[in-house]
Amino acid sequence: MYLTSFIHREELFDIVERWFCHRPESSDALRLTEILISDGFVIGETLHVLADHFLGAISNETTQKRCIQFKGELRDTICRSRRGLTPRVEELFAEYRKNPDFFYREAPINGVMCLDETDHLVALYRVKRPRRIAEKANRRIAAWFFHTVQDAARHMAEERASRSGIPFEQLLTPEAEMVREFVEAEKEIARAFSFATMKLDRAPMSISDVGGIKVIADEEQLARLVTVIRGDPTLTIVEMENHRGSYEANSMILDVLWNPEWICRRFVETGAWERYSNRGIPAEQLKKGIEPLLAGAQPNLKVELILATFPNMVESELGNSIHEQRIITQREDKVYKGYIPTNVEFLLGYLFAVGFSPVVEMGELPFRLWGRYLPDTLVSHVRRLNRIPDYDLLY
Repeated sequence: MYLTSFIHREELFDIVERWFCHRPESSDALRLTEILISDGFVIGETLHVLADHFLGAISNETTQKRCIQFKGELRDTICRSRRGLTPRVEELFAEYRKNPDFFYREAPINGVMCLDETDHLVALYRVKRPRRIAEKANRRIAAWFFHTVQDAARHMAEERASRSGIPFEQLLTPEAEMVREFVEAEKEIARAFSFATMKLDRAPMSISDVGGIKVIADEEQLARLVTVIRGDPTLTIVEMENHRGSYEANSMILDVLWNPEWICRRFVETGAWERYSNRGIPAEQLKKGIEPLLAGAQPNLKVELILATFPNMVESELGNSIHEQRIITQREDKVYKGYIPTNVEFLLGYLFAVGFSPVVEMGELPFRLWGRYLPDTLVSHVRRLNRIPDYDLLY
């Protein structure tokens, strides 16, 4: 898991790699807490600045910001708009008003809406929730594992062909033998992690959209914004993609130079330290400022920028490309469904839970990559981290 939206991404990657080898260090809990506080604050404040910069580049209208926790708040706001109406948009609005609960109203979101003077949505920025990060990281890591296991299984088959004195291409392998070799290869990879001889690869495990902004405007304004971005020395476009089909939008990954001085000032001015008073770090320490937590940080981070017209935004929230349905499809469409990917998701979920909990001293990891566990195990350990008792009808 290499989160390029994080300013301590290298250190976080190292912790993840050690945890996969079941080699936690006693300082990991405190360090995870510090990273999630500092990196989360930097991402959020950087998105705030970028949203103002982007909107100012395409319009002179003043905007207001409104924090939201549930998708229903976003969809209600969208349906109140009187701009950019088309027959399709009005059809989707009518469907939503008829049965709003059908549209995942309670889906959580850690986001901020940017609204113009008429309460029309002009931008939205958000930071992915820990579970979504863990899920996406799991898919990336699972794909990497799958190809690694495939390569190991192929090597076994090549050795078998060599022992038989025939070319690999002429080797006929019964299905049961192929399954056995794949399982053995999977166990071999798991053993390599247990002996700390397996190293993760950053490239296929990189996630660059933990922080994201969507700007909603007409085609001319969006084209103007791209021109502004290309001329900004603090921004670099590193990837671009044009989505066409049921989901239509233009997206790009931006490399952003963030401003440490402004971040430190904002942390104090906004009293941000109060948000983190339940993370196990004394309030007196946090109140002094965020500077100590920024040590070793990278000077840049990556965010996703999506450019969409209002009709396309409505389609992605209420229509054929509704976001939550895409998430469900991603969860179901897994190439590799062995016990290792499940353990990866549990380990990453526990990693975030440790960083968000009051616990700042690391104990034994409850998961091993080479073990087998139920989701209930993760739930139980997360409750313990937060000192929430488990309830059982037996007691």
